[in-house]
Amino acid sequence: MGAPYSGRCACGAVTAEIRGEPAAVRQCWCAQCRKIAAGSPTTNAMFATADVIISGELADTAYVAASGNTLTQSFCPRCGTPVMGRSSARPQFRTLRLGFLDEPHGLAPRMAIWTAEAPDWAVIDPALEQHPGQPPAPPPAS
Repeated sequence: MGAPYSGRCACGAVTAEIRGEPAAVRQCWCAQCRKIAAGSPTTNAMFATADVIISGELADTAYVAASGNTLTQSFCPRCGTPVMGRSSARPQFRTLRLGFLDEPHGLAPRMAIWTAEAPDWAVIDPALEQHPGQPPAPPPAS
C-alpha cells in the first residue's frame, strides 16, 4: 500500500484524499484522546497539511492539551466520525484517525505517546517506540 490514501466518515458526508506518506503513525494514550476514543488510545497518521484535501463539512472543538498546545479536533457533524486533529505547535501536519481512512491502507502505529497517562489495564505493544509524554516533532513527510 502507499499514497495516495483516501478516507470517509461513516455516513459518507466527509471524504479525504491524501497525496503523501505519513510522517508518523502512532497511538496516543493522553486523557483527552482516550475520551474521544471511548477509553482506548487514538490511532493516528500525521500527514503534511499540503497533502490532505478534505471535502464536506467538518465540525471542530478545541482545547488546551497537557502539552500546552491548542488542539483542534474535527469530526463529521452528521454522524460524529472523528476525522482529524491539528496542533497549534505543528500547523504543518494534519493528524488523521486511522479509522477514518479507507482500508486497506497498510498503516500501523510505530510509536505510543503519552503512555504515562495510559490506564492500568492498557496493553501497549513493547515493540513500539514509547514516550511518557509529548514526543519530539516528526521530520517532514517524504
